This record gives sequence, structure tokens and C-alpha cells, in this order.
Amino acid sequence: MKKILILSVMMFTIIAYSQKKKNGTVYNEHPAITMVEALQQASIVGDTIKVAMYLADDFRYFDGTADNRDFEGTNKQQFINWTKWNKKNIAYGKVFRQGSAYPDAIEYKDDESGLWVQTWDVQRGIHEKTGVKIDRPVHTLYRVNADNKVAVMIEYSESPFREIRNSNAPRTNGTIYNNHEYINKVRRMMGALENNDLDKAYSFFDKDARFSNINMPIGESHTLAEDREGFTKMMETYEIQSVDVRGYPDYMEYEQDNAKVVYSWWNIRLLRKKDKKEFVVPAHYSHRFNDEGMIIAETGYYSLVHFEDKKEKK
Repeated sequence: MKKILILSVMMFTIIAYSQKKKNGTVYNEHPAITMVEALQQASIVGDTIKVAMYLADDFRYFDGTADNRDFEGTNKQQFINWTKWNKKNIAYGKVFRQGSAYPDAIEYKDDESGLWVQTWDVQRGIHEKTGVKIDRPVHTLYRVNADNKVAVMIEYSESPFREIRNSNAPRTNGTIYNNHEYINKVRRMMGALENNDLDKAYSFFDKDARFSNINMPIGESHTLAEDREGFTKMMETYEIQSVDVRGYPDYMEYEQDNAKVVYSWWNIRLLRKKDKKEFVVPAHYSHRFNDEGMIIAETGYYSLVHFEDKKEKK
């Protein structure tokens, strides 16, 4: 049994070692890395002279996320033209290493066509015409030839240019209503709150609805039960005198994401019970509905400064 165990350990060791095979050398400092990062900086600011200097004559650029197998790549002149477009259309352009990542230069044993540099970066900028913000992580592979020029560039990233293209022309995104069943529901809900009828007010909400407001930490929200409890506690301190609509509510039925949202504006008049002091709180609300006509999300926009005692002017 002991011999079998020793033999098994030896076999495992042999297998473990046999799985390793060195196929080249990885560098974190290399002239090719210096050249590639210089190319990146030249590209982002539109320095076409430097870009041309860093590219091989047979250069090809590929989008690593594209699925067109017949695409032969963007050639050198086309890439330089893109750099010109970049200079004209992208403001505040910059590219930098992502976090603690750093480039690698990989020199393969069996690759006669040169070495590869791989980078992990972030590209940022603002599209001049549309204002679309570019802020994307980019992973790029560069094949560098014997003359220390880039022969192949393969980029992996989510492109911002679809949104830029879409933003270049006017486009509708649904229908706006100033009279609608959902507007009526919001008015009825606010009217019920004005009269402290919480059962009716919260009956317009889905049981899984979420509640948030601009004064809460980003990403935080309350459940229906939590919101109702908070409202009840507030009524121990204040009394609602009236809830008055400002202007008129809008119901937006969006094409994108099929969202259904009522936007409304109100003056909420409160009386503080302890000293009978009156407060007027301007508030804006958005209420999102599901397909069953129930409110699934409420967001409130109001300033807590309106709850503070105003200092008398001297």
C-alpha cells in the first residue's frame, strides 16, 4: 500500500510538471511599451504625424468585439483619418492606465512576426456636438514588428459611438400626456395623503414599490412599510394643511425601456404642532408605473432647508 501511495505521489508530481511549458518572456518595461503608450497619447489628441510614425505600413486595426469574419481591418490611412476626426470632435480627450494595471510586452518563442503588447486603459472625453460623455475601459492588443512599429491593433471595449450617432439627429422617445389615468392616480394618492388617509394613499403602490428622495444616500431606498412608518412619524410633528399642485403633472410613456412615469410639482403646506409655525415645501415627484397600473417607484425632490426656521432679518 505504501509503495502504491509513493507511486501515486510521483505520478501526480510528474503530471503537474508536465503541464507547464514556457513559451516566451513577459516584460513590464520594454521599448515597445514606451512606443505603444506614446501612440495612445498621440491618437487621443489627434497628432497625426506621430501616429503615422508609430504605425507600420501594413498596419491593421480590428474591433475585437465585432462579429464580421470577412472584415480585413482598418488600414493605416483610415486609422490616421479617424485620428483627425478624433481631434475635431472629441474635447478633453485623455487615456490613462486603469487603476493599478500596467502594460505587458510578451515575446513569444514561436512567433516570428514580432512581439505583443497588451494594455488596460481608460479613455475619456466629451463629444463636441452631442455632449455624450466617453468614459470607457479599454483592453488592447498590439503586435509590434521588428522595427518597433505597430502592425496589428485589436481593441476590446464597449463603443460609445452608437449613442453619439443616435444623438446626431432629433428622435422621439415616446408620448407625453397632460391628461391620463396615471395622472389621476397620482392626484388621488396625494389627496389621500393630504387627508391622512394612508390606507387609500398606499393602495396605489405595488407591494414591492421602492421609495427614495434626493436627501438619501445614492442607491438607498425604502420599502412601502418603511415609507409609511416614516410618514406616520412625521405626522406626529407636523399637520398637513394642504397639498397644492403647481402647474400640471405630465405622464411620459417612453419608447426606450417601455418606462411609464408621472412627473408632478406641488406646494406642501405644513403646520408644526408644537408652535403652530407654518412651512411651505416645494416638491417634485416622479412616480413610475408597471404594466398593471401600479406605482413601483417614487422619487421625491425637495430641500430640507424648507423645514428650518427662518432667521429674522436685522
